[in-house]
Amino acid sequence: MAVRQRILVVDDDVKVRALLGEMLTEQGYEVVSAADGTEALQRVDENDLSLVLLDFQLPDFDGLKVLEEIRKRRPALPVVMVSGFGTIKLAVEATKGGAYDFIEKPPDPNRVALVIKNALAQDALRREVETLRAETLGRYQMVGTSAPMQRLYEMIDRVAPSKASVLILGESGTGKELAAHAVHQKSPVASGPFVRINCAAIPHDLIESELFGHEKGAFTGAVAQKPGKLELADKGTVLLDEIGDMDFHVQAKLLRFLQEGEFERVGGTKTLKVDVRTFAATNKNLEEEIKAKRFREDLYYRLDVVTLKVPPLRERKEDIPALAEHFLRKYCAEHGVPLKAMTDDAMGLLAEQPWPGNVREFANVIQRLVVLLPQQTLSARDIRPLIVTEGSPEQSASNGQSLKTARDEFERKHILRVLADCQGNMTEAARILDIDRTTLYRTLERLGVKAANS
Repeated sequence: MAVRQRILVVDDDVKVRALLGEMLTEQGYEVVSAADGTEALQRVDENDLSLVLLDFQLPDFDGLKVLEEIRKRRPALPVVMVSGFGTIKLAVEATKGGAYDFIEKPPDPNRVALVIKNALAQDALRREVETLRAETLGRYQMVGTSAPMQRLYEMIDRVAPSKASVLILGESGTGKELAAHAVHQKSPVASGPFVRINCAAIPHDLIESELFGHEKGAFTGAVAQKPGKLELADKGTVLLDEIGDMDFHVQAKLLRFLQEGEFERVGGTKTLKVDVRTFAATNKNLEEEIKAKRFREDLYYRLDVVTLKVPPLRERKEDIPALAEHFLRKYCAEHGVPLKAMTDDAMGLLAEQPWPGNVREFANVIQRLVVLLPQQTLSARDIRPLIVTEGSPEQSASNGQSLKTARDEFERKHILRVLADCQGNMTEAARILDIDRTTLYRTLERLGVKAANS
């Protein structure tokens, strides 16, 4: 049975309370009531309310005072004021006090129904936006308490309140976009858009159109006017990701925009102005790119007002347990499996790896473990075949293994990698390995691997 929305009716007139109560009950709402301001505030504290219908004139408090107190206790709770002396002045006072709307007595059923419907719809939209924003913040959460990360957090806190351009440097997979989001969320334009442009993924002949937009007929295929990413980022932030791969010709036009805050669409003559804070990120050494004549020196100095350096994972190994727990929670939830945990020796094995792909590689490995390993507690023996990377100690040393142990280890790794490629499909893995399913199950059992039924 669906939970009904609960509405509080506050009025000292018992007949009005009864009329509104009957009206709202017929419309499918659950109704609670109060005869004065004191009782109303008590109901607000005791009940999970969706909306309040509040009379202006109460025996103990002025309705606006009660509204003020409700706003302190439940800031997001919609309140609709009701009065038998409907004036523009009262309506303005109610709106300034935070009321959603104003209804005159005697209450018209159609008017009451419409106002309540709109107020609840607006509140539902607000909650949806808050949920989406919370999800976005969670998606771009930075994890780690190591000294390099603490220095990064301090720099983010210092630069965020300003309007300065930010250049974010770091190896591939370190989390440069997360750092950009962190600055944006702490900035004065946090409520504005955050627009990312991957300069490496867009063909050179299209990057100008992506940035500045184009007019209809500007080039073949331009069948309509299209705003660029800079327009879409107005009153917000734009991240120029992989800026080191931007076309040299486009760099000159970007420099003009950064200097003057204006541009023209491709094929257009009208000058447009937007208010955008610019971030740029790259894993390249821009000073070397300048020497090689692939990057403009003047653009570099325009972008490099404040530099954030995101550390590679190998320089913050103490963050690996926190990262592992974070990604285990994330991917177990995504794949609908019970939350997994890792033993100390498993955490130690993760810390031994070089992680050339940094946090991105680490996250992918954790997701692989979640998908392929059915056991809830993962040991070093369980995860070893699926995490050993090139350059790791286990790749370069035999560790004194016997021939049988080394052969079993190779067989175990090979089978698990085939299973990973097949996304855990035992039938497909058996076909690739050229054995039947029964043999595959027996082999996994012999090698100490718990196979998921598939």
